[in-house]
Amino acid sequence: MRLPVLLMSVVFLLSIAVDTYLYRIIASRCRKKCWSRTYLYSSIILIIFLVSVVCVPRRSETGDSLTVIMWSLFGYVTVYLPKVLCVFSDAVSCIPSLWGGRRWRAVSVSGAMLAVTVCVAMWWGALVNRFALNVENVEVNVPDLPPAFDGYRMVQISDLHVGTYGNDTAFVSAIVDRINAQNADAVLFTGDAVNRRTDELLPFVKPLSRLRANDGVYSILGNHDYGDYIDWGSEESKRENMELMYRLQYEMGWRLLRNEHEMLYRGNDSIALVGVENWGDPPFPTYGSLSKAYPSMSDSVVKVLLTHNPAHWVSEVKDDEKVNIALTLSGHTHAMQVSMCGLSPAAWRYPTWGGCYESKSGRCVLYVNIGIGTVGVPMRLGATPEITVITLKRSK
Repeated sequence: MRLPVLLMSVVFLLSIAVDTYLYRIIASRCRKKCWSRTYLYSSIILIIFLVSVVCVPRRSETGDSLTVIMWSLFGYVTVYLPKVLCVFSDAVSCIPSLWGGRRWRAVSVSGAMLAVTVCVAMWWGALVNRFALNVENVEVNVPDLPPAFDGYRMVQISDLHVGTYGNDTAFVSAIVDRINAQNADAVLFTGDAVNRRTDELLPFVKPLSRLRANDGVYSILGNHDYGDYIDWGSEESKRENMELMYRLQYEMGWRLLRNEHEMLYRGNDSIALVGVENWGDPPFPTYGSLSKAYPSMSDSVVKVLLTHNPAHWVSEVKDDEKVNIALTLSGHTHAMQVSMCGLSPAAWRYPTWGGCYESKSGRCVLYVNIGIGTVGVPMRLGATPEITVITLKRSK
């Protein structure tokens, strides 16, 4: 499916308006015409480039070509967003001229400096911060946790989106090494291994097979793992894509939980690890079912739920007294790949976008991992790739 025509029309017209404004400024303020001509020709080339890129079909392209498109659009944004900032600041600087005053040159200069800073920050987020692994250590107090599980260590990872890396396995290998260094009792993956199709995972089967934990590696599927973002041509092709996903996870030694649960044992003590398929709030499809995964949700067994979308916890877990789940682990939000001083635009969409949350009763906890990979925009600003080490503690 092509990008929405209305959206791209707005972007196209905005780009022309911004370039026209800046061209007129350069032409009027620079004595040498070569500067304005250079700006004009470069802008025309970029506009033609944008039109060429957005006219390429998205759902039928190969992974490599989509990577090229992604980086091309990102590069375009890193040019035009700073341009918009320059236009805005220059327009503000011209306000005094409305009553015959002199232009606020300092405002215009400050805007230009901010524009350069934004451009540099975006490329820093793409080339550096996107690979700056962060290990978060979290303790979760669990009422009635079996004594043998006091101090039980789980590593949670989420949203690998390996298709963004093409065939380069270096970063994923570094992730595996960092996880194995935690000496966890269990490794839990909360969905979105790929971007669009399972074969993106093929180059990464070997490094991901090296993940180790005392009780094994457990996983669930996320909204990107079902092949719903591509035209397959037939139901059989889509079904084969899913069969490949199941097979590759098995080959990696991962225990994929598809609306089912697994008991973890320490001597005579046990807890339940419950994994549901993707539970989607619109426009994402819903495949998950708590009742299928664990029919007796109200029993006294301590349960850890893996569900990709944190909206599932908000909707069906935190306020339902019949659902006895001590800890829920989710991903999905990525913190929209931007987080500064504890704030993220993801909060506009998800009230539970990253970190730890408790129900009003305090009986159940949600932890949202902001993910490792990227999708759409190959950049992370502040929202560094996260590996979460969760230690269960018995409440006294």
